[in-house]
Amino acid sequence: MKILLSHKIFSVALSFLVLFSTLSLTVEKHFCGDILIDVAIFTESEKCAMEAFEMEKEKITKMSCCKDEIDILDGIDQITTTSFEDLDKIQKQVLVAYTYSYVNQFEGLAEKVFPHQHYEPPKLIRDINVLHETFLI
Repeated sequence: MKILLSHKIFSVALSFLVLFSTLSLTVEKHFCGDILIDVAIFTESEKCAMEAFEMEKEKITKMSCCKDEIDILDGIDQITTTSFEDLDKIQKQVLVAYTYSYVNQFEGLAEKVFPHQHYEPPKLIRDINVLHETFLI
């Protein structure tokens, strides 16, 4: 029971690891001067109120105090797997030894032997306690 539960937990954890390692994110940040105004992960970041004013002002001065930063977190595009033939001789031996020890770890114990399982007590002809008048109190 414990092995099945831990096996399920371990497999779910590994599936989430694969999911999150292949996930790509884009983080967009909007700064007004040196102050962080908004951070957005899946949507476009909100612009500050100065943005509209500066668009008109930018035509004159060509300088803007607002800036946007975009950070891209790339995930793994392709999960690579190696075959058994690509491994070195030592790596193959370690893998075989680990697999053998792991499989043999869960072998069951030998069945318990009950030597008196089919023993039948002798049939009583007389009640010895009553016959000798010895009673436990």
